Amino acid sequence: QVQLVESGGGLVQAGGSLRLSCAASGRTLSTYAMGWFRQAPGKEREFVAHVNWWSGGSTYYADSVNGRFTISRDNAKNTVYLQMNSLKPEDTAVYYCARFTGGSAYASNSYDYWGQGTQVTVSS
Repeated sequence: QVQLVESGGGLVQAGGSLRLSCAASGRTLSTYAMGWFRQAPGKEREFVAHVNWWSGGSTYYADSVNGRFTISRDNAKNTVYLQMNSLKPEDTAVYYCARFTGGSAYASNSYDYWGQGTQVTVSS
């Protein structure tokens, strides 16, 4: 069993930054790729970013966040991060981290364990 706990969300003005963390307990994440997704009110959950399992592993981003967000991981701390810069009101959503099990990195059904989410609100 794996428990994922996100933190770091909050209210920020447009143009500001936040860093989300996803801490895992129960089992190590060091041999799993990880992803971040988000869900805005009334919208479907969408892919944000993905990082492969090795430290410094390859990363993938949604076009909407590419160049502004950075996903990283610290396997020694069993934690994955999402650094979000130049935030926009349209980034407002609940952000979730999840463990990748195979398939398309962009599809939510490629992930098995999910955190409870952390709210990010960007004011204009």
